[in-house]
Amino acid sequence: MVKAVIFDMDGLLIDSEPLWREAEIKVFTSIGLEFNDKMCRKTMGMRIDEVVLFWHKQFKWTSPSIDEVADQIVEELIKLILEKGKAMDGVYETLKSLHKKKVPMAIASSSSMKIIGNVVQKLEIAKYFAVIHSAEFESYGKPHPQVFISTAQKLRVNPEECIVFEDSKYGMIAALAARMKVIVIPEKKDLNASWHTISTMKLKSLSDFKLNLL
Repeated sequence: MVKAVIFDMDGLLIDSEPLWREAEIKVFTSIGLEFNDKMCRKTMGMRIDEVVLFWHKQFKWTSPSIDEVADQIVEELIKLILEKGKAMDGVYETLKSLHKKKVPMAIASSSSMKIIGNVVQKLEIAKYFAVIHSAEFESYGKPHPQVFISTAQKLRVNPEECIVFEDSKYGMIAALAARMKVIVIPEKKDLNASWHTISTMKLKSLSDFKLNLL
């Protein structure tokens, strides 16, 4: 029985994946890397410090530092979110219907609390969530399951009693590893990909969600 619903944030609640790619390409290009959209997608769903570390291992630039690059990407992303961030289809309807049924909800995101705070404020959705948790407080980000396990603990429910909404492969793997059910809502380009066949369910958007699916 599902006792709580956990939402990823980027690409699930807010249409931020294109903004992440824009921010990453701008910053990585500024330090001399030939960075492109395909490279961004390779690390989609990972924590930003782990993204920068991933590419540093390949390109080994000397300056700026990994932390400085990560901070620059975050600042650029927040600017883009405040300028043009918008909710994904079906977000408000889904949150309202779950709230009406008094289903506890949480956000469990790879993004930092600074980013989460700006997104929640931009979309005006803070009132719906009993718990908001970031993988920045865990030793490892997704695909490690700890961010979801910690979120379940904060909700005071067992992982097996949670269902997670995710858009990325790494997020799906993390939720399944936490022994949670997972509804995947992938980017349009990934709708026919094979990686989400191991999820509990796939939807085209949150607009397709109905309470009887829980």
